[in-house]
Amino acid sequence: MSVDVLNETDTEVDELEFAQLGQFVLDALNVHPLAEMVISFVDAPTMAELHERFLDEPGPTDVMSFPMDELRPGDDDQPCPAGILGDVVICPEVAATQARELGHSLEDEMLVLATHGILHLLGFDHAEAGEREAMFGLQRKLVLAFIAAR
Repeated sequence: MSVDVLNETDTEVDELEFAQLGQFVLDALNVHPLAEMVISFVDAPTMAELHERFLDEPGPTDVMSFPMDELRPGDDDQPCPAGILGDVVICPEVAATQARELGHSLEDEMLVLATHGILHLLGFDHAEAGEREAMFGLQRKLVLAFIAAR
């Protein structure tokens, strides 16, 4: 499994930890071991540009996902095929504000956002109430399992 982590900000990011998170989540969802993805950390102006260009929304957001090969989770008998999963882009500046509001660390917030972004790459969504419940439940389970395993 190839999980590249790029930090294009002044915020300190433990790149190894986010690569391990990516591998953990992809393993848990039976994604092919040759699948590839990138997790990037960008500043607020870069995120605002991406947000406006791709979602026609003003200002920066916390996380965006850019799926490539539209891979979906596999199961124990058959992992999803190999391919390029896509890119997850996180803005630590927005994440820091959310972390303060939620009362936890920036690192924990970015772990949640990275997991959220990976789930979007795998086709999960939260537009409908049932989808939201399923996605956020799985997100919470994966983050807590990753934190417990480190």
